[in-house]
Amino acid sequence: MAATVNWCAHNVLAEHMMIVAGDYIVNTFEGTEQYAKPYRLVTHPLYNRSTNNADIMLIKLRAPMVLNKYVSLAPLPRQGTGVVEGRVCRVSGWGYNSLSGGHAPFTLRTVTVPIVSTARCNSSDSFNGNITANMICAGYRTGGKDACKGDSGGPLVCGGRVYGVVSWGNGCGNAKFPGVYTAVSKFRRWIDQVIYGSYSRCTKY
Repeated sequence: MAATVNWCAHNVLAEHMMIVAGDYIVNTFEGTEQYAKPYRLVTHPLYNRSTNNADIMLIKLRAPMVLNKYVSLAPLPRQGTGVVEGRVCRVSGWGYNSLSGGHAPFTLRTVTVPIVSTARCNSSDSFNGNITANMICAGYRTGGKDACKGDSGGPLVCGGRVYGVVSWGNGCGNAKFPGVYTAVSKFRRWIDQVIYGSYSRCTKY
């Protein structure tokens, strides 16, 4: 599907979205929140729903957020830069604590996880070749700590930079199956092109 078609189709979804920054407890108004409606959603043109390859989307806001001590920016890595196996990174979100369900936490949760090599993640004991060059894995050999359902789209931050976006997995905290993240550094050039380039326009809201 062409990028411009994908872009315009997803703007129908933008009507029903609200972007919130500066939030910590989701069911409580803390006075630190900022709200913005999306102006446009941009899915990567090579996104594959079956393989989860290129699982990344940009959201352009109708109005900018105000940067303060509750809302700040996390820089992105340069194109093609990777993170070495064993490096400890941090993932955050409001997702479930376990795959079995229960209630999602109201308070933002975070956990540190080490980067797993693509070779180990792609082994026959793990994802068996389903990890593409656009993905990175992170998790402990013993399992137990991971992103889970409801965390998708959340950041994997390594050294202050967003190297990953929560994408998919096989269960949560499974020792044999680390969490799988979209490798942001593989898409930095595309991100810059979308933000600063001349993308075709479609109807805005």
